[in-house]
Amino acid sequence: MKLPHIAPTADTALSQALADAINNKTKPLGSLGRLESLAAQLGLIQRSVSVHIQDPSILVFAGDHGVVAEGVSAYPQDVTWQMVENFLADGAAINVFARQNHCALHVIDAGVNHVFGPRAGLIDRKLAPGTRNFALEPAMSRAELETAFGHGMALVRDLPGNVVGFGEMGIGNTTAAAAIMHKLTGLPLSQCVGAGTGLSADGVQRKQQVIAAAVHKHAGATDPLDVLATFGGFEIAMMAAAMLKAAELRKVLLIDGFIVTSALLVAARLQPSILDYCVFAHCSNETGHRLMLDVLGARPLLDLGLRLGEGTGSALALPLLHAAANFLNQMATFASAQVSTSAA
Repeated sequence: MKLPHIAPTADTALSQALADAINNKTKPLGSLGRLESLAAQLGLIQRSVSVHIQDPSILVFAGDHGVVAEGVSAYPQDVTWQMVENFLADGAAINVFARQNHCALHVIDAGVNHVFGPRAGLIDRKLAPGTRNFALEPAMSRAELETAFGHGMALVRDLPGNVVGFGEMGIGNTTAAAAIMHKLTGLPLSQCVGAGTGLSADGVQRKQQVIAAAVHKHAGATDPLDVLATFGGFEIAMMAAAMLKAAELRKVLLIDGFIVTSALLVAARLQPSILDYCVFAHCSNETGHRLMLDVLGARPLLDLGLRLGEGTGSALALPLLHAAANFLNQMATFASAQVSTSAA
């Protein structure tokens, strides 16, 4: 399977030009904090000291997981398709936040255990009605993984704009994400497994036991793609591929919570330069997310205690992306404003 090639954004001369442009704005040095490094990152991605945010969109990938048969979720699997219906009815949090921030929303059926039929607003890329139960066998075949990658890359290739946010929906997908995190980071499973949709302490313990047994059963899965095929979901696989393609096209990637970050973890193991293109929207309240962000060297923009998924953090971080671009493009310099640098 041929993967996108992602060029690093590093450029010494452009970095200096961006630093000069930022430091010469009418403000004390460094006084816009995280917005300054965000503006510099945008400039490096877009290869310019004049940046723009064009036609941002959020892709929400939905899929079901066979491992829910092991009692790892507080909610039944039917909630996946019911929430997809809610997205299509414009009634979910991500609909509200995307609309508020003038962001296009695309909902993808990657493998939901439900027959939607042709529906306005739903992109049908269903590979199967959910993955297999990874407690018993690999979640997907290598052929299914490759098909998922093809779909994910094609979706981004045909997408307008230069900013792509990522979201997901899938009962059981925190179990898949925790397994991926454990396998690819080597962190103790206890630090990777959390409550997900609201498990009790006993439920979390059960979830951890299920993953531990599966990890032992599939001990030979160590390569990032094998780990993804063994423990992942169709929505996670399509996201990882879409991220790789978006970075190859030099788009900004808005990374949401725990499950989205697990997809990025796979992508980053395949193409480490993808991290140059990532803006980490927030640190979620799900156990393991902060640790996974630390492994990736990420600096999240927000910390609001979110643990909803759906791409909500990506949508909420979008105004900060606009703010970084706007101050770089529109804020006066000391020379243009005829303000003495001593005032700063």
